[in-house]
Amino acid sequence: MEVSLLQAKACSTSETRRASSSLLSAFPKAEIDALWCPWRVEYFEKETANPDFLSDAARASDDAAHLVLARRKNAFLMMNRYPYAVGHLMAVPYRKTGDAASLGENEVLELWSLAIHGQRLLRETMKAQGFNVGLNLGQCAGAGVPDHLHLHIVPRWSGDTNFMPVLSGTRMLSEALQSLYEKLMATQTRLAAGEIPRS
Repeated sequence: MEVSLLQAKACSTSETRRASSSLLSAFPKAEIDALWCPWRVEYFEKETANPDFLSDAARASDDAAHLVLARRKNAFLMMNRYPYAVGHLMAVPYRKTGDAASLGENEVLELWSLAIHGQRLLRETMKAQGFNVGLNLGQCAGAGVPDHLHLHIVPRWSGDTNFMPVLSGTRMLSEALQSLYEKLMATQTRLAAGEIPRS
């Protein structure tokens, strides 16, 4: 009895794969090869990515040019110029280190405080329903800048995943960075002025 159930499962799995393969081969890919995403121009017009962009943002006096939203004594909050999703923020220590164990207590506290502040900005500005928050430590763990750790704050919404990454390895970002930066800064100003009640 067990053998026939396993055979039925294997057959069912094999049929599902054939059906999926048939659907993908019938998919009219030629008709949608070109996606019109004019806001993406800001990504590919840039020169090659600067590996020291976090250190540059830490030292910068022009916060808007570096998408810095807030500064504290030991850390700052900025938008990710190469986001996983629209509204992807990063809390970054000023001190360049890839080792979380080397962070001082005040740096740790400020990183998490900025992560909470970033979530509030994203809830108020973009109506974010949830968040992925975390560190990628080391290149093998996905750190894009392994020698300068940063805490990712990625907003999420129910149903925010779709077929694009699966079928074509493409993520769709619905808002340009500068436009969202201005909205987040306006929300921050309203929060500081007490115009938005604490939730």
